[in-house]
Amino acid sequence: MRIDEDCIGTKEIPDDALYGVHAARAAENFQISSEKLHPLLIQSLIQIKRAAAQTNLAAGALPENKAKAIINACNELLFGSYNAEFIVPAIQGGAGTSANMNVNEVIANLATRNSGVKIHPNDDVNLAQSTNDTFPTAGKMAMLRSIPSLMASLNRLTKTLLDLAGEYQDTIKVGRTQLQDAVPTTFGKTFHGYYSMFRRDIKRIEMASNSLKEVNLGGTAIGTGINATPYYQDNVVRTLEGTAKLGLKQAEDLIDCTQNCDAYVIFSGALKALAVDMSKFSNDLRLLSSGPQAGLAELILPAKQAGSSIMPGKINPVIPEVVNQVSFEVIGDDVTVTMAAEAGQMELNAFEPIIFKNILKDEEFLTNALTTLNDNCVSDIMVNEAACAKEVEYSAVTATILTPYLGYVKTTEIVKQATRENKSVKELVKDSGLLNASLVDELFKADSLVNERIAVKAMAK
Repeated sequence: MRIDEDCIGTKEIPDDALYGVHAARAAENFQISSEKLHPLLIQSLIQIKRAAAQTNLAAGALPENKAKAIINACNELLFGSYNAEFIVPAIQGGAGTSANMNVNEVIANLATRNSGVKIHPNDDVNLAQSTNDTFPTAGKMAMLRSIPSLMASLNRLTKTLLDLAGEYQDTIKVGRTQLQDAVPTTFGKTFHGYYSMFRRDIKRIEMASNSLKEVNLGGTAIGTGINATPYYQDNVVRTLEGTAKLGLKQAEDLIDCTQNCDAYVIFSGALKALAVDMSKFSNDLRLLSSGPQAGLAELILPAKQAGSSIMPGKINPVIPEVVNQVSFEVIGDDVTVTMAAEAGQMELNAFEPIIFKNILKDEEFLTNALTTLNDNCVSDIMVNEAACAKEVEYSAVTATILTPYLGYVKTTEIVKQATRENKSVKELVKDSGLLNASLVDELFKADSLVNERIAVKAMAK
């Protein structure tokens, strides 16, 4: 064991450990869950430390031998070496100081071990920095890095929905409002509606992600840039972006960017909107596939597993169900992000650790849920076309198309009679002689019922 020292006192640390006293204390203090810092957050912090060393070297603030030792250690760590050395829990007090110091300590000890040059975690690795500008910058970088996978999953789902819209463009079905029969539509229109909804989510997330590209790196403790050279302040973000390729730019107001967390609220809100849409879509899938004998049974979802331990042959909509649960989690996490952002005080928000934990988890959950939804459910959906056509034929609500010709009151009487006698509206109207038979045939064609074209009133009797 070796002895490390901080402002609290001394502590024994395993001889071969690259982490130090700050990380060790955090691991003891924050035993809330087994979840550690997100790997993308650690990766981003390491990239920041490398860019800081490069910039401090160019500014003449860090000797070349120390800068090279830090840079080389960062490069080694970015290859995934020594991941077990990052021991700080994801949920932590201190506004991310424990996370920042865990990275500082690992880099310093590895650099010292490899180069023989004594590197200090605060004086050298953390030079011209504060947790208050490195941690939020790393959080934003990690979130931005998760977006491409999320977008890829969303794009795959929208493509599948667009394909289904084309395949079933002429498949007529009964529409429903408030779970009651409504005027007819087609499954092509239904699937295209879902497609449009998720395309809007893509645009919303893309717009929200722009707020993550403004970072406060160079602002140090509260945004004033204390202890950083002018050269460092002007160049560190540019240096970081040279390798990060995330569109990062230094915020115009570093004070504002250090203390206020509305950018995370905006982005989390976009994720929540996606979760709401995914849950609504999943609800519809479960309802439309309900049955198969005693439900709607308009959709046939792929059978993925046995649905009951007691009822033989029962199949449940397990994929939409798991997507619902992911959505509930993301929606709840958005409340946490909102409250954490609101709870910031004065020059700093101390609650960014829970914000980062939740948003990074949500991006991952949503990506996986979308992939599962598309690959294990939507891509193999089948429409029960015969059942849908029969429902439309005997749906009294199709009488709505008669209202311009017969009026609301008379049409209501026809609806009641059709329901009472279990006859089709078309059949009743023809038998009644209220309208010309050719007009009735024209009105009750599928394209008229779904308003693909307007029936010709001149054919009225």
